[in-house]
Order: sequence, then structure tokens, then C-alpha cells
Amino acid sequence: MTLYLIGIGLGDEKDISVKGLEIVKSCNKIYLENYTSILDCNVEKLEKFYGRKIVLADRDMAENDSDKIISEAVKKDIAFLVVGNPLMATTHVSLIAEAEEKNVLVKVIHNTSIFDAVGIAGLQLYKYGQIASIPFFENFVGLETPYNILKDNQKMGLHTLFLLDLNPNEERFMTVNDAIEVLLKIEGRKKGKVFSEDSLCIGSARLGRDDFVVKSGKASELMKEDFGKPPHCLIVPGKMHFMEEEFLEKYSLGK
Repeated sequence: MTLYLIGIGLGDEKDISVKGLEIVKSCNKIYLENYTSILDCNVEKLEKFYGRKIVLADRDMAENDSDKIISEAVKKDIAFLVVGNPLMATTHVSLIAEAEEKNVLVKVIHNTSIFDAVGIAGLQLYKYGQIASIPFFENFVGLETPYNILKDNQKMGLHTLFLLDLNPNEERFMTVNDAIEVLLKIEGRKKGKVFSEDSLCIGSARLGRDDFVVKSGKASELMKEDFGKPPHCLIVPGKMHFMEEEFLEKYSLGK
């Protein structure tokens, strides 16, 4: 029997690959992780399109009760659906490792992810440095990691992608505006001249969907913008080629 990790894309129920859909229809049980990102559709739409009942798996289930999912895959074919690509989160890599330790066959069905979709901003993907997550600030008042990653990337002239925190169970999603505020708070404490209100930023929302939004400008300008529904992400460009600058100009708030 097999544990399938299946990427279902970034948009809606139709973004799953043909191969992924065929496997979902053949599996005995279907889980959907709902803690790394969200789709532009609800579970009911997924169930109708896939023709299968779906069990929601929150972070606690995936991280602390993974034995249950793996043990089911010993005797049955189990699908674990992931928004975007299955290997975006370390939690999912750990799930694979645990399953293989117990001699459970694992197969991964890839799909597009935020790491691909950010290409719409026009920055060259090979020029991105280490990616950072920004958590809700009140949970990490001494937060420094995203700031330090930005600092290191800047030293090498690399772009920095920030993935923003979310809690679907509480319908709480960090915005571009929130992320900029967090970085400014850390700068105010560290005073390393890494990030300021004048820093060029790219704010984006719902990448991979038809209604995606990309806006570029100073941090202070983006903080005044409404990016709409989640998920959001923030990019701080490094040293740009003139072709990147020209492409990015179409998203400029100054136009």
C-alpha cells in the first residue's frame, strides 16, 4: 500500500494534475492539510470535483499524530493533499521520512508552488536567496530570523521572499502591511540599517490565481495599500538587472 503526497496547486479545485486526480479517486482515504496555505475554494468544492470525502488535517495532526496517517498507509492507499507543492514544508518532508522508516511506500505528485508563482513579479528566480517566514509578531516578540535572513541576502545582492503566517482555523492571515510592520519593528530594535520605510518592496496576493495582485513601491507606500484576500507574500529585491527593473516598473505605485 502507498502514502501519496499530492500537490493540488495554488488556485482552486481544478488545479490538481490529471495524475493527481486519478490517484485521489483510487485512494481509500483522503487527507487535506490546511495549515501551510489556502485555496480559492472550500472543501465542499474539492469533494464534489474529486468525487471523494476529504478529512482536514491541521498542523497538530500532521506533526503530532502522523503515526495515525502512516499506520493507515500500511494497509490502504492514503492520499495526503497539499496546497501548492508537497515538499514546500519541512513537516511534509518529515512525514515522508517517518513513513519510509516504517517501510511504507511513499510517492510524491508535484504541482506548482509559490516559489514558481513569484516569477510573475519579473525577478529572476535563480537570484533569490534564502526564503524566510514571518510569524505573527505577538507570538515571537524577540523575533530576529527574517531580519537576519534579509541582511544576509542583501550582502550577496539576492532577492528575499517572505512567506507570511496564517491560521485558517481562526481565519487569521498575515497581510503584506503586517509583514512590513514586523520588519520595521525589528529594525527599530536592531538598528542595523537593513530595512526602512524607504526600502523597495513588492507586495503580492493570491499568486497563481486569476485575481492575483502585485504592487511595488517603498515600504511606507505599500503599508497604505489594500491587497485583498489572502494569502499574501512580501518580496524585498536585491540587486536588480535592468530587465528586472523594467518588468517590475509595470507594478509600480508611482505609475
